[in-house]
Amino acid sequence: MLKRFPRYGIRILRKVVLLVAGNVVGTITRVSTTDPVVALTFDDGPDPEYTPWLLDILEKYQAHATFFMTGQAAQAHPELVKRVAQAGHAIGNHSWDHQSFPLISGRERRAQIRACAKALAPYGERLFRPPYAEQNIASRIDPFLLRYEVVMFNCSSDDWCGGDADTIARDLEKRVRPGSVILLHDRLSDALDQSYFNREPMLKATETFLEHVGDRFRFVTIPQLLRHGRAHKEIWYKKSDVELLNKLLLREGPGRRYVQNVQNHWMQSVLHFFLGI
Repeated sequence: MLKRFPRYGIRILRKVVLLVAGNVVGTITRVSTTDPVVALTFDDGPDPEYTPWLLDILEKYQAHATFFMTGQAAQAHPELVKRVAQAGHAIGNHSWDHQSFPLISGRERRAQIRACAKALAPYGERLFRPPYAEQNIASRIDPFLLRYEVVMFNCSSDDWCGGDADTIARDLEKRVRPGSVILLHDRLSDALDQSYFNREPMLKATETFLEHVGDRFRFVTIPQLLRHGRAHKEIWYKKSDVELLNKLLLREGPGRRYVQNVQNHWMQSVLHFFLGI
């Protein structure tokens, strides 16, 4: 009995840590509900060409969405930030200039969130989505300290890396369920190929998707979706792919050069031990 206690105690401790971590620093991926409601989310905007087009599509189908904007783009187009908000959509924080959060320091992460919030004011909600959906325990703590709820997604068609409109729409139709959070991009901060900056396939896919499922689902903002059920939170851990990130092109030219961040490895080791991620 005594020999079994340490192993049994570790299992109990892991369950306690998982429960606390999920409630405190868990990441919203969907909402548990039977109501026919879904949240469309659009990252990286606003864009002077594609965001107005998208707003017209959403208005046509009486759909509301949540826009996770970068501060840099919002500062360049404040009239679009205002228009998005006045149309009844929600606006979330997507960092200042879309850098990989696990690969920068905590001070830089908090500065990115604050700078973006300033550019979004007075329309920004306390919702945050990290660039590239990359997150480790250290980078998750920073939005928590700044009182932001982190929102990821459970439905995506990888519209950021090409794909025609029919394929994107078909993928979304197959995957959407009540309470889903859908990821799309009305702008790309960076891309593997210059052709991917063209958002027309995504826009056409969004219209096709809304046309096909609009009689089955109502499209609401993230704050509205959260009122329809229990937020499903996960321990979301996605390691930064430095090699892939260094291949990305910025809209203006060559991309950034990242190096692997060796800080906080002890924290990741503890997390791996207790949570198995």
